[in-house]
Amino acid sequence: MTQLDPIDRRILEILVADARIPLTELARAVGLSKTPVAQRLKRLEESGIITGYRAILSPLKLGLTHVTYVEISMSDTRQKALEEFNAAVRLIPEVEECYMIAGGYDYQLKIRSRDMAHFRQVMAERISTLPYITSTSSYVAMEAVVEQNWTAI
Repeated sequence: MTQLDPIDRRILEILVADARIPLTELARAVGLSKTPVAQRLKRLEESGIITGYRAILSPLKLGLTHVTYVEISMSDTRQKALEEFNAAVRLIPEVEECYMIAGGYDYQLKIRSRDMAHFRQVMAERISTLPYITSTSSYVAMEAVVEQNWTAI
């Protein structure tokens, strides 16, 4: 694990809020000149703490207002089966998140869709065709109470 000092943590906090902040503003905000901040950024990127920069889109503005969590139980949990499932689920654009779970089921998916009809289509045509699935349970989210990027640094 990479050790982060308070300046590194502040840099990350600022970047999470605004990844497009100019280097001069970032340097001013952390009380350093541009060169040391650029070096810190490079170190954070090379160490894998910063994995990339991207635009965060509003699913609601794009009409993707329906969120459903799907629990999946598998018929086979050997490594080859898990790798096949993982590769296949990554190809479904409506799958916003996918986690392997230790517990009463094997995977949990977060599906983002336009509405219930769209979700039903995704389940019927994509999720149900994934390899090694024996059963699914779905839970519709009624409201996002907390939904944010990682900020607890």
